[in-house]
Amino acid sequence: MTIRDDFLRPPRSGAEWIADSLRVIGVIAVGVAAILLAPTDVGITALALPALMLPRMLGLRAWFDLAACVLVLAAAWSNVFDLYRSIPGWDLLLHFACTGVLAVIAAVLLTRARIAPITRGHGVTARTPLVLLPVIALALSAVWEMIEWLGLTYLSDEIFVTYQDTIGDMVFGGLGGLVAGIALVVAPVERASSTGEHRAESVGRSARTATPGTSRE
Repeated sequence: MTIRDDFLRPPRSGAEWIADSLRVIGVIAVGVAAILLAPTDVGITALALPALMLPRMLGLRAWFDLAACVLVLAAAWSNVFDLYRSIPGWDLLLHFACTGVLAVIAAVLLTRARIAPITRGHGVTARTPLVLLPVIALALSAVWEMIEWLGLTYLSDEIFVTYQDTIGDMVFGGLGGLVAGIALVVAPVERASSTGEHRAESVGRSARTATPGTSRE
């Protein structure tokens, strides 16, 4: 099943319907932000859109898709409503949960692109996600903090960035990646059909590569 097929596949469960509804809300919210809010807020809400769409495009399981949509929207709009500064610990909690979810999505992307086999069901051991998910999460946390720094430096001095805040965010992001690695071992996020079809496609490509003399008519 291709990315296009997964993206256009009709929702088949309550969780999938809710996740799709949240995606629609996320798209509409960008338009509302463009009319009512500051340009920085528009940018923040727009940055959430790829993370909202990827779980559906990759054909991930409904429970993970729904969790990803909730967390990504919460992370984006918490910034808009300044909840990170008004609620103690809220920043660290969302860095923990949201970075873990994004690390799982990145792991699936790396596996599907045949860059690094990370997710289960693709010939990897349980140790692989336990080791690589925290590394991916730390990398994503670093990118997240760079975006915040760029926003503070070039867009708005209202963005809260300090050394202690940056280190704390990265620590909790890495811990989120560790928990995500454990979760990936116990509860696969890819649908069985998508995983099987992707593996069959990879095997077919490998077979064609191993027999360069084969010609098509």
